[in-house]
Amino acid sequence: MNASRLSISFLCAGAIALACGPRAREASSDSAAARTVETPKDGAMLASSLDVIVGDGVGLALHVTNTASEPLEVRFSSGQTYDFTILDSAGVEVWRWSADRMFTQALQTRTVAADQTVTYEERWNPVGVSGRFTAVGRLNSTNVPLEQRVDFTFP
Repeated sequence: MNASRLSISFLCAGAIALACGPRAREASSDSAAARTVETPKDGAMLASSLDVIVGDGVGLALHVTNTASEPLEVRFSSGQTYDFTILDSAGVEVWRWSADRMFTQALQTRTVAADQTVTYEERWNPVGVSGRFTAVGRLNSTNVPLEQRVDFTFP
């Protein structure tokens, strides 16, 4: 009797695991372009640049451009689609935009049209620091992750 209860428990657990597991995406007539533009992990279909503007603070702008001739689906594992980090000259993190922020834990997909540029902008307001720094802009995509670095001096 214990063995049959244990077997039923394992079967139920297996059924739940299969029901909740990843599913293949069903093809529809309007998703053909997204399927054919499946991009490699190295992000070959996206170009990016990072602007750092030093003034009374530091302005950061990460530009991401779809260089393909078709729309591109960019997938994210949470509500955090990008991040900015400032490193000092020793490579130690002194600021991170996402620190102390909360993001949804929902998967999301954004479509970037052909030749479209998406820009993410934030500002770092350093207090009592000066010297050489490195700004890091990151696209937190699961299928086309990108990172750009720019060295700068403040003030």
